[in-house]
Amino acid sequence: MIKTPVVVRQERGLDGRPIALLVQEASQYTSKVYIEVGEKKINAKSIMGMMSLNLIEGTEIMVLTEGEDEAKAAEGIKAFFNGAK
Repeated sequence: MIKTPVVVRQERGLDGRPIALLVQEASQYTSKVYIEVGEKKINAKSIMGMMSLNLIEGTEIMVLTEGEDEAKAAEGIKAFFNGAK
């Protein structure tokens, strides 16, 4: 399992379209991908779960990836939050 700390950089936070893009990104990987915020741990492949997090700019999150392509998944999700995608 890889734990990657990330800060949300999207100016308007994550709402409908950005969350859909994040779920799309996470779904590309065979590994399990979770976003952890405080006490909440949400499957990043679940659009409803991700919408429940209400992520705003500056929020510190932990990306948890586990599986055969966990390193690639961790980098992809981190790049997404850093605005590279």
